[in-house]
Amino acid sequence: MISRIEEIPILARTMAPSDLAQVSDIERRSYEFPWSHGVFRDCLLAGYHCVVLEHGEQVVGYCILSVAAGEAHILNLCVDSSFRKLGYGNRLLEEILTRANGAGVKQVFLEVRPSNAGALALYRRKGFQQIAERPAYYQAADGREDAAVLSLLMKQRD
Repeated sequence: MISRIEEIPILARTMAPSDLAQVSDIERRSYEFPWSHGVFRDCLLAGYHCVVLEHGEQVVGYCILSVAAGEAHILNLCVDSSFRKLGYGNRLLEEILTRANGAGVKQVFLEVRPSNAGALALYRRKGFQQIAERPAYYQAADGREDAAVLSLLMKQRD
């Protein structure tokens, strides 16, 4: 007998305070120097665009976007390690760029570690270009690591 396997939908939605524990867990598993639970809470309280990607009932990724004066800054974008290389980072980035566009953003900025080849490839596929470098920006096990500063000029939709 052949049984049909239900595909679990992927949903991008606004982060809620009840998501903070799962988001913080993903952050701690993903980074050597993670954001604290309080930083995520403060982003919610500040009114930043905070998005989670949900697979069934499980948060599998998140993105934080700050918007001001026609510009936006992607502060954090992360997918749980067991869900990477499945297009979820792309899905999150698409969602946050759609929200930025809806807010009238003309340009989006972000910093990324040059050693994060997967993230760099994702951002470049979306049209981000490196515009600068921030020396010793990130904490690293052996001291500090530079950041590549990337920018995307938004194409405004009607």
